[in-house]
Amino acid sequence: MSGRGALVTSLRSLTAARAAPAPAAPTGAVPPVTPSGGVPDAQTEHCDLCGLVIPEDHRHLLALVERRIICSCEPCWAMRAGEGDYRPVGNRTMWLPDLDLPDELWAGFQIPIGLAFFMHSTVTDCVVAMYPSPAGATESELHFESWAQMCRLNPVLENLESDIEGLIVNRLSDPPAYAVAPIDRCYALTGAIKATWEGISGGTGVEHAVTRFFAELQTKGASA
Repeated sequence: MSGRGALVTSLRSLTAARAAPAPAAPTGAVPPVTPSGGVPDAQTEHCDLCGLVIPEDHRHLLALVERRIICSCEPCWAMRAGEGDYRPVGNRTMWLPDLDLPDELWAGFQIPIGLAFFMHSTVTDCVVAMYPSPAGATESELHFESWAQMCRLNPVLENLESDIEGLIVNRLSDPPAYAVAPIDRCYALTGAIKATWEGISGGTGVEHAVTRFFAELQTKGASA
């Protein structure tokens, strides 16, 4: 499986572990099948809504209430995008090399590591910070004033699209790296870390996974 496939697989495992049980498949859903009618192998990607086999480079939806990433075939994406609880994930990647994030403001977020992403949830009507751990994404709701100060220092964040994209912060790198990215890519980062974590500190696998993730993100992003 390629790097993107591995990230999506670990992402699906992560979000399933932290979300409520997935809703029952829609009426008429069928078990995963290949175009020839056979049963796909365990590594084959399939649509979470209808079960059909999908390519590795497929679309994603976000289930708002559960904050769960849905792998989708093109027909299901077209029918469900914007319907009820489902939203298409964002599609822009934008690097913010001049983001102003003073140490004291970062300390006020009370995030124990220098790696996290931030998103505004319309369900809870607040900004949520999520940071990786061996168990997956750990969630923390930010105080309004902390995020308001962040936006005053960085007006570009006022245009962050609710639910479907997030601000990724990597203060472990030198210099620190900041980017706005689609929400499925944000979750993919935490999934990659969970998949490569070893021992108490994470090991070299985590360091390599983070480096690889940001290198791939860099190829897609434009500076603000």
